[in-house]
Amino acid sequence: MEMRAVQVVAPGQAEFVTVPKPTLKPGHALMRTLILSLCGSDVHLLHHLPPEEYPLQVGTTGHEVIAVVEAIDAPESGITVGDVALTLAPPQNAMAEYYVAPVEDVMVLPKGLPLEHGLMAQQLGTVIYACKRLPNIMGRDAVVIGQGSAGLHFNAMLRRMGAERVIGLDIVDARVAAGPKFGATHTINNAKVDALEAVEEITRGELAGVVIEAAGEVESINLTPQLVRLGGNLLVFGVPRATDFAFDFWTLFRKYCYTTTSGASACEPGRTSFKMALDLIAKGAIDVSPMLTHRLTFEQVVDAYELAQTRDDGVIKIVIEMPGYLP
Repeated sequence: MEMRAVQVVAPGQAEFVTVPKPTLKPGHALMRTLILSLCGSDVHLLHHLPPEEYPLQVGTTGHEVIAVVEAIDAPESGITVGDVALTLAPPQNAMAEYYVAPVEDVMVLPKGLPLEHGLMAQQLGTVIYACKRLPNIMGRDAVVIGQGSAGLHFNAMLRRMGAERVIGLDIVDARVAAGPKFGATHTINNAKVDALEAVEEITRGELAGVVIEAAGEVESINLTPQLVRLGGNLLVFGVPRATDFAFDFWTLFRKYCYTTTSGASACEPGRTSFKMALDLIAKGAIDVSPMLTHRLTFEQVVDAYELAQTRDDGVIKIVIEMPGYLP
């Protein structure tokens, strides 16, 4: 039996292909994809890898995905055929009608949770995992550079963790406007005002104890050392749009700050960050509905990639519906 999938064949070029339906393996589940969403890493994989890495594996870039269990070979897992689940795809190969996932990466959705809300738990899980790398931030000021879906999730988590002020930065008005809906106490369009001056004014010259980069742009990465106070904390989360670029290392060097990156959340034992994300969303502790701005079909996935890259039309989060999906 065959299925349709997307394959990135060259930088900026994605095509539909027809390939054999994957085969079930012991300890795995065969998943039929229902909906997916896009994030900055999709843009990175499509446009910004070294040229020699293309073409990519069939199904790349799909990794934020809700799917239904078609078959399973894991008798002790408690997962059954027909279960609908947030399913991690560490190879990012789920931009396809079917894929196979280890049972530990299949997290059945709580009853009554709208599928598109459960879908947002994938990226929220990566943010929760990253937040575990931060120190105690209670009473501190934080800056989140980038108010796309990842940055908005950071707003919400930082407030839950006790940050006194969360300052959201973006260069797109629609995303700046979304910041307060997720907990930002202040927002700045740094395409219109000087970010350093604005943060200095809000913090009375002290700058931010925590700065999180959630955009991945060269300019936003270079902004991070400017906005952090002496001895503060930097977390670089956004997947960089380039592998080699000029960086203001002198400013970073003179801030004596603690700097880290975050990744490999899908390898966390027990997938606890993703389960926490599902729980927070299911309980209504984080309302993800304001970030769900666009819905496109699988046939429109190339348009979806373009929209994710340009950030036009007020887009924050794009949901891609597979053939036969009924909301």
